[in-house]
Amino acid sequence: ASRGENMNITKDTRLQELLKTYPWLKNEITKISPKFKLLNTPLGKVMASKASVADMSEKSGVDIDLLIEQIAALVKEHSEE
Repeated sequence: ASRGENMNITKDTRLQELLKTYPWLKNEITKISPKFKLLNTPLGKVMASKASVADMSEKSGVDIDLLIEQIAALVKEHSEE
């Protein structure tokens, strides 16, 4: 996805793809849940390569639909800057 396009985020979207498309998301995603601070650790990097949005929802306790909505909102907010 280029700057003007938004990636379609689903429960099956891989975290690694999200971070590749939106590298800034690694720092911003902690606004959704402080538990995502783990992404900035070596273990987090390993987990990011395997995790889907559904896995992130399960691990953080954030409802899947809410998580997708909030990631999409961050992307939208960031693309308008």
